[in-house]
Amino acid sequence: MKNLINLMQRISFLPVLLACFALFILMVMTFCDVILRSLFNSPIEAATELTRILMAIMVFSVLPIISARGEHIAVDLTDGFFHRHRLERLRDGAVFLSSGIMLFWPIHRVWLLSERAQEYGDVTEYLSIPQFYIGGFIALATAITSAAMIITGLLRLFAPKLLQESMQ
Repeated sequence: MKNLINLMQRISFLPVLLACFALFILMVMTFCDVILRSLFNSPIEAATELTRILMAIMVFSVLPIISARGEHIAVDLTDGFFHRHRLERLRDGAVFLSSGIMLFWPIHRVWLLSERAQEYGDVTEYLSIPQFYIGGFIALATAITSAAMIITGLLRLFAPKLLQESMQ
């Protein structure tokens, strides 16, 4: 189990690298779009759709890592009720498990929308990129996020020391 966690930590740089690459492309594209728009009155026509695609890549590629590490936005409304260490572990485990399970519905919906886009032949306006690729990527990344949250929840409940060692 510890070897599996170490392996996952080692390969977790790949989605971060993908998000960094998408951010860099977005930055260069925006810079070029502003320059072309300002100096030559000729903006990049596909800038809006590329921005949408690159933002989806950035957000959904790192979502599993952020969620598994517990680095997402958290509201601490119930922290006062769970001030003891054991109850805090149970709360965190339950939150991770329930959040991972609740992601099944969005995964299913996005996958259905992606299949529908493929059946209809939906493509982006300027670059004619098939939209089901984007939907499929979002569904896959959300499924990986769900699995990561469920595994993290189970580890928090049943092997908190192993999880704590792996986070250091």
